[in-house]
Amino acid sequence: MKKIIIITSLCTILLLVIPLTLGDNGDLKKEPLDEPTPPDQPISGPGGSDYLHNNVIKNRYNYGEKQYWIFEPDDPKPESAPFIVFIHGGGAIHPIIYLEWINHIVKKGNILVYPRYQLGLTGKFSNFFENTIQAVEDAIIELQKNVHVIPLLDKFAIVGHSIGGGMTAYMAAVAEDFNFPVPKVIMSVQPSVPSGNLVDLSRITNETLMIVLVGEDDMHVGNKSAKTIFYDTTQIPSSQKDFIIQRTDRYGSPDLIANHLAPVCIPIFNIVNAMDYYSTWKIFDGLTDYAFYGINKEYCLGNTPEQKFMGFWSDGTPVKELSVTDNP
Repeated sequence: MKKIIIITSLCTILLLVIPLTLGDNGDLKKEPLDEPTPPDQPISGPGGSDYLHNNVIKNRYNYGEKQYWIFEPDDPKPESAPFIVFIHGGGAIHPIIYLEWINHIVKKGNILVYPRYQLGLTGKFSNFFENTIQAVEDAIIELQKNVHVIPLLDKFAIVGHSIGGGMTAYMAAVAEDFNFPVPKVIMSVQPSVPSGNLVDLSRITNETLMIVLVGEDDMHVGNKSAKTIFYDTTQIPSSQKDFIIQRTDRYGSPDLIANHLAPVCIPIFNIVNAMDYYSTWKIFDGLTDYAFYGINKEYCLGNTPEQKFMGFWSDGTPVKELSVTDNP
């Protein structure tokens, strides 16, 4: 009997955590006014609000586990744009879970595809992986129609969270076997992979830029899978990859928590914060800027001050920096 891999739903975790952000009447809790507050989004640069486009066009295609969304930049609508695949964590089958990050990526000037890949909370990793690959192939075909922004397939990146972070690395390893391009960038955020060598990660091209990012308080997946991905890609030079650890900082209010929900960006719950702007958003922006345009390397690679910087609390105290290593 084939082993069934049970994927704990991010949505289940959200149902437990989101009520903690609400007051007795259902309104968002107000934080004490006398405590330092976290930094706002920077006005420019990787992670910043200097957007090239003012609007995002979203369309949904196919049904069930074969479903996917395409997000395209608009106002102004470009003729062409880089191509990004965003692979969600288990159970986060609707893009609203990461919508603020998705909109950020697209308004920076990219096309983004969000495969659904699953119907419920259980299933085989191999099926999820096959559905993701199929969705990407279908999306590329759909984007060839003249109603869309033209995808620049030589500017291709993959980013994923949790089980999607594991699939991010796996997709890069098998890209040449399918009808989609080899990614220039992969970023595995708090990744989870099944036991056993389902894919040979040494097949990832040595020209790839790679970040593996974990949260120090991620009790959901920990860092075992992240280390597996990092150490099984020895063909990628250390100058082109880093292992990054997010640090929890409770100095002010609200706290900045480096747990498994840190990448979640649901618009209505006001949970986007410096852990997004200065960590996941900044690092991924920097990676694509460097891979596609040759700029902003210092924001994504090399254990630099710019890469580690997390902004300042409102009283001027630095937020705890990211830890960056090549020997996790």
